[in-house]
Formats: sequence, structure tokens, C-alpha cells
Amino acid sequence: MTTYHFVGIKGAGMSALAQILYDKGFKVQGSDVEKYFFTQKVLEEKEIPIFPFSANNIHEGLTIIAGNAFPDTHEEIAKALEMDLPVIRYHKFLGQLLEGYSSIAVTGSHGKTSTTGLLSHVLESIKPTSYLIGDGTGKGNKQAEYFALEACEYQRHFLAYKPTYAIMTNIDWDHPDYFKSVDDVFNAFENFGKQVKKAVFALGDDVQLRRLEDSLTIPVIYFGFGAENEYIAKNVIKKTTGTIFDVYHREEFLGNFEIPTYGDHNVLNALSVISLADYDALSMEEVKKELLTFEGVKRRFSITEKDHQILVDDYAHHPSEIRATVNAARQKYPDKKVIAVFQPHTFTRTKAFLQGFADSLNLADEVYLCDIFGSAREKTGNLTIYDLAKKTKGQHVIKEDHTDALLAYDDAVILFMGAGDVQKFQAAYEKVLDAHSKTPNLSEKAAF
Repeated sequence: MTTYHFVGIKGAGMSALAQILYDKGFKVQGSDVEKYFFTQKVLEEKEIPIFPFSANNIHEGLTIIAGNAFPDTHEEIAKALEMDLPVIRYHKFLGQLLEGYSSIAVTGSHGKTSTTGLLSHVLESIKPTSYLIGDGTGKGNKQAEYFALEACEYQRHFLAYKPTYAIMTNIDWDHPDYFKSVDDVFNAFENFGKQVKKAVFALGDDVQLRRLEDSLTIPVIYFGFGAENEYIAKNVIKKTTGTIFDVYHREEFLGNFEIPTYGDHNVLNALSVISLADYDALSMEEVKKELLTFEGVKRRFSITEKDHQILVDDYAHHPSEIRATVNAARQKYPDKKVIAVFQPHTFTRTKAFLQGFADSLNLADEVYLCDIFGSAREKTGNLTIYDLAKKTKGQHVIKEDHTDALLAYDDAVILFMGAGDVQKFQAAYEKVLDAHSKTPNLSEKAAF
């Protein structure tokens, strides 16, 4: 029996895939850098071995699953190729794994992870389901009928998948180091849509996704707020405990639904799941019940209440996502100030969306910036965090060892946002709070 060796096992998709194979009874191990990532916690709980990168990790009997961030020249991949071991890229392996399931691929420039998490939560309560979520969560069910997965558009990796259904949340220009324009992004989604077997569920309020109905031969089923959609959310009521809305399929009333999350984007995420479930003849009563019990995914509006402040950890790393996160905070905490702490992710994205970042961040009451987080592909750039600071409220830049300025905002919501390691700034600030607190640490966490 082969052992699957993951090169870059701490990556969000890689960690999730490793969990799926482990749950299905395969032998799994992996390697990565020694720095701690939140994605490794569940791997350690399952006692999946994680080694530091080394060519010595490679030996006979392994099948190598290579993370997309690592080139063929990486020491472990090069050794495996030299030994003529099977080496399969993450997205290609996942594409092969989908065969034999009723698979639903969730893609879009924003909202993929939250929607995949919600879809997985609903489906597995109704039928056996395996799933892969982009927050590092994976589950392999040996009796699975459904397979829900997050499908990333970066470098057109999702073209390795030929799913039964697809949910498309939106099309926006992102990953400017690869995509040259929004038309380039649309082209990728269009080509992906042509590989879907039965139907695409797309946000009909998105002008780019509307273009798909002229180019796909399978049904494109639109959902959204607009009256021209097939599935429509109406009568939205926003509360501090969540959101209530009615759903109509054309003129037919499907039901009144409630979600424990905030913002229009979460209504649309839920509507996409409702649309697919109705189309696939699943029980609306079951769907309604499970939507209400969804506790969220990792690093998406994850809340810590600490010393008279609300600390929120969120993956938002694009202007559209920052805007949605600030608006969600305004809904849940209408009487509190909202303070944005943002770590830009990659120099290319920061440069391309500099003004957009400033405009979205300035929706908060105050803005603090952390140094730009590079990536394995892009470690430096020709701008600095101070170029963005010049355009934001207060022009504040903070360091990990100097977060004390946030103490000034008593009874406020502090949003720690970014796709890099912004969590270390929150962790550092929590230590500052502990040092300044005169009462015992009563920390309560919840995820939304």
C-alpha cells in the first residue's frame, strides 16, 4: 500500500486533502517549513507525521502530492522525480479524486471558503458527504455520495476539475500577478463552466457572471437579490444576532430562512446553497435547520471577546472583502466603533489595488496597517506599507512588538484582516491586553 507524501502539507488545500485521504484509510504523511500554521493543528490531532523539508524524506513506496507553491526544483520533488516516483500536483490529484461522486465545486473571486463550508455543513446532514474547504478543513466519508470542494481560480488550477455542479459566487479582478484584467478572469471562469457536467449556479447580480448564459450549453441558474434571478432573496431583516430573509423560486415562495451571520454577502452565500439544494431535490426543511446551526469556517469573522473589546480575525485581503467585513461588523455591533488592522498580502496586489484598499479601509472609524506580507512567489516589491498609509485615516503603521495604540479604543471592534500572518499581531495585542487587564482573563470565542 502506497503512502501519500504531501510536499507543503500545511497549505490550506493540502492539509484538507491529507485529512480526506487519512479518513478514507490511506497512509498519509507530509513535510513543510517548521513555522507553525493553524492548518497543522488537526493534522497533529490525527497523528499525521509532519517532517521538516528534506530530500531524505523521499524513499521508495511513496506517492508524492506536490503543493502548487513549490517548483519541480524543490529538493523533495526533485528527489522523487529522480527516483521515478509518482509525483502529482495537488489540483490534478483532486481532479482525479472527484470522479465517482456527485461533486459540487465552489469558486469565485470572493466567498469561496465560507460558501464551501456552509454547503458542506448542509449536505453532510442530509447525505454522506466528503468535503475540502480552503480553511484547511477536510473530511473523507467512505460512504460519500456528495463531494463538496473549494475550487481556486489562481493560475487556472480549477481547470483540473470536471464537477457535476458548480457554484460561482462572483467574478472580480484579483491575483494581479497572474490575471491581467477582469476579462482574463472571466475567460478562466467561462472555460471552467464548460467543464461542469450538469448545471452552474451563479450570482445573477454580478455583471460578469451574467455573461455566462450566452456561452455555456448547460443550465446557468442565477440567484441573487434582483427580480431577474431564478432564485431570489427578499425581505431581508438584519439583526445583531444574524439575518432573516425570504427565498422565492421565480414566483414560488420556498420559505423563510435565518442565518447566524452578517452582511449581504452571507445572505448570497446561503442563497447559493439553497438554490443548489432545491434544484437537487433536497429537503428545504433540512436545509433551513442546518443553515441556522452553521458556526462558520476558520479565519472568517472569528470573534474573541477580551477586556471590553471585540477582536475579529478575518481572511479579508481584497478591497471587496474588507468592505464586506466592515459592513458585517457594523451590523453585529451597531453601537461600537470599528477599528481596522490590515496586513496587505503580496506586493503585486497591494500596488494594483492601492486606492481600493484605502477606500475600503476608510469605511472603518480608524485604520492601522501592518507591513506587507510577501509570498513564496513574491518576497519583495517596489512599494512599502507607507504608500498605503498615506491614503488611510491617521496614517498609522504598527509593528508586532508595538500594538499598544489599540488600547485607546475601549469598547470597540478591532478587525484583524489579511491572508498572511496577521494573527500574530492579534496574538501580540492579546498579550498587551492581558498585561493591562486588572481582572482575570475571561476570553470567549465564537466563529461567524
